[in-house]
Amino acid sequence: MADERVKEEALRTIALFQVLPKLVVFDLDYTLWPFYCECRSKREMPSLYPHSKGILYALKDKGIDVAIASRSPTPDIAKTFLQKLGIQTMFVVQEIFSSWTHKTEHFQRIQRRTGIPFKSMLFFDDEYRNIEAVSKMGVTSVHVENGVNLDKLRLGLRNFSRSSTASQQQA
Repeated sequence: MADERVKEEALRTIALFQVLPKLVVFDLDYTLWPFYCECRSKREMPSLYPHSKGILYALKDKGIDVAIASRSPTPDIAKTFLQKLGIQTMFVVQEIFSSWTHKTEHFQRIQRRTGIPFKSMLFFDDEYRNIEAVSKMGVTSVHVENGVNLDKLRLGLRNFSRSSTASQQQA
């Protein structure tokens, strides 16, 4: 029931914006769920942050694609957890691999696979260094402290709308 309430609120939030991202990209560890995959076992049952699932479903309902960019050294555990949570099919792209590039390589792969320009993407991550690096690529990026939630979604959509309007005015 909580997922449904969050989804309805997320849908109301999304409806406030005329300009929307074509793709919303999420980190996994401490963004969608409250742990590091490499500290867990495949046998465990994972859990998401309280607003994660509702937000994912709202984005999908609005026709906005979602993807994963995770620097996990244990992609097998991450993929098992996505499957156990029943959300693995929601993502159009899953770039889950260990990297020293602050996610720039993840985003280059996502861009090549989807054809979506960086300026049409919105990204959520708990590590500020990833936010900085990906922002330099032209992706609207939002730092989350305790997982993605409705407030961060609203902030991300507001920032995306502002940057899209500014880039249209410069063109």
